[in-house]
Amino acid sequence: MTAPVLRVRDLVKEYGEGDARVRALRGVDLDVDQGDYVAIMGASGSGKSTLMNILGCLDVPTSGSYRIDGADVGLLDEHQLALLRNRRVGFVFQSFNLIPRMSALANVELPLMYGGVGQAERRSRALAALEQVGLSDRLHHEPNQLSGGQQQRVAVARALVTAPALLLADEPTGNLDTSSTRDVLDILDRLSVSGRTIVLITHEDDVAAHAKRVIRLVDGAIVEDRRQAPVDGPPPRLAEAVG
Repeated sequence: MTAPVLRVRDLVKEYGEGDARVRALRGVDLDVDQGDYVAIMGASGSGKSTLMNILGCLDVPTSGSYRIDGADVGLLDEHQLALLRNRRVGFVFQSFNLIPRMSALANVELPLMYGGVGQAERRSRALAALEQVGLSDRLHHEPNQLSGGQQQRVAVARALVTAPALLLADEPTGNLDTSSTRDVLDILDRLSVSGRTIVLITHEDDVAAHAKRVIRLVDGAIVEDRRQAPVDGPPPRLAEAVG
């Protein structure tokens, strides 16, 4: 059998010391297979943001182990972690995190530039990624010339451009109106149908309804892990166009 894209074992994360110590994660075990689409849910303080930061290699656990795409994260130094984040994890944040005075095209090229990819290949891959999210006509627009939904679609293109093992989305629709939310979720649905591995952090049931699997955290522990039939996504013909 193919190894999971993510494998977490007995993950613990603590902050502070003595009486002020807080245990944000309490022995989390989690496998995510290739092509899965997982929604991680929980109230404020449940540990879902802490878990996301560890899955994205933005933070380290107090104890436990974490493997991504076969690599044991606990054995990597800072340089190796940076390379792993750049090449194997695509991030989509609630606040978009685009560079203000750079065009959509330049923002999407950025991870490839950091990864040492040549200019011609950077341009080709960034153009393809922006086409995938329906923004071929906004290549040279800066973030302040784009709507919130368009900015988030640029952020999705940037996350995809390195062909990562994992697409990690943290409340990706939290700052969007209903129409833009639908557009972004439609893109994620298509990516899921095409075989992308997606982990989505959300507190909204209607967003989690798009996932194949829902995990619920309470006080740093998984209390529910269930499969579901996701809401109807795009037809396979459209899904293939964004694969």
